[in-house]
Amino acid sequence: MKKYNILSLLGLLALFVFSCEIEEQFDPNGPSINSVLTNASKAELDLLVTGIEAGMRNGMAGYVTASGTIARELYIFDADPRNTEDLLGKGDLQLDNNTFYITGPFNSRYQVVKNVNILLEALDNTDSVSEAEKQGYRAFGNTIKAYMLSQVLDMLGTNGIRLDVSDPENLGPFLSQDASYDAILDLLDGANSALSGAEFPFFLSEGFRGFNTPQTFSQFNRAIAARVATHAARYDRALSYVNASFLNLDGDLSEGVEHIFGTVAGDLLNPLYKQEGQSGDQLVVHPRIIANATPGDERLDKFRLRVQDTGQDGLNGAYETALYATATSPIDIIRNEELVLIYAEANINLGNLEEGERALNIIRNAADIGDYSGPVTQEALIDEMLYQRCYSLWGEGHRMWDLRRYGRLNANFLPIDRAGDDVFTQFPIPLSEGV
Repeated sequence: MKKYNILSLLGLLALFVFSCEIEEQFDPNGPSINSVLTNASKAELDLLVTGIEAGMRNGMAGYVTASGTIARELYIFDADPRNTEDLLGKGDLQLDNNTFYITGPFNSRYQVVKNVNILLEALDNTDSVSEAEKQGYRAFGNTIKAYMLSQVLDMLGTNGIRLDVSDPENLGPFLSQDASYDAILDLLDGANSALSGAEFPFFLSEGFRGFNTPQTFSQFNRAIAARVATHAARYDRALSYVNASFLNLDGDLSEGVEHIFGTVAGDLLNPLYKQEGQSGDQLVVHPRIIANATPGDERLDKFRLRVQDTGQDGLNGAYETALYATATSPIDIIRNEELVLIYAEANINLGNLEEGERALNIIRNAADIGDYSGPVTQEALIDEMLYQRCYSLWGEGHRMWDLRRYGRLNANFLPIDRAGDDVFTQFPIPLSEGV
């Protein structure tokens, strides 16, 4: 199994992003950025790829838990009161544009984007690899870049994203939400086209096992494109993308691409793993998730009943996360289960109701709750699809965006746990962006 050697990543994991700028630091264990940008060796390019993949894991916990709190799928009980105050709009509080729950995910996503830009610039200034190999590096980099930007857009919503960050002294503007979706899908489509005739001379971690050749990586690219098109409610494109992905209606729902973690020096542990019954730093399941569950649903093993109920700041819960078994359990980037749900959602919204129902029944039967028996109308099947997404994808950073695209991220559809709490629909642009 390939592990991440953090000390040999050209110092890229020691680069910090503030206001979309990148700060060069000297790494005695690896070459400087300037040397990489001038006739980089294959080994240096490969280290950039490793750094990009490893860097995707940074900020993931904040992206998942902050959005999950707003969507009322979980609570974060720890020493920081902002997790139960700001994120739930306690009293008159609004989301802060200069605090960890937005700056952490935002900066880490753009850190990876900047590292991809370094890779792309290095490829333009080296002859150490063939053109087919350059296309492989570019396709990998632009796919990951698009994936990172899509998560920023998830959080910022109608604020849009800043696409052009290649020149820290002349940053591009924030695009509209629609233009941001266009740009991200264009990046993915361009990367997928580049995979034709490309070669992968680099190695990816075990998290990309089965998706580490140009042909199979294309399926991953199409899967991410299907997710982005779904978030944009562009269902015709979502269906086209998901059909070109690794979707398998008869296959293993757990098949997919993962973030991996390890205990070797310099590596990361799974930041969403929580020990059983701990009294601090808890991820607590929102009571409504338990109350609305279908008896016998095998997905309920994600939730563990605590010996004692827990509470903080007027909020309470009896169940905690059991989503990850150990501190080195992988976190899915995207898997077949989500693709089946995307396929169902696209078909339902395009009027292919029977095909949408068939896909939902795949999810239901995998959870051992039997076929759907409700009305076969678009409205009813959308309700059913959102319900299945809730339990299939709980605690993985989906619920807030799912509810938002159907106009349900509000107090009409979500519980207000304390009088005066609010339901926010997006995060603010960080203060450091100066807009």
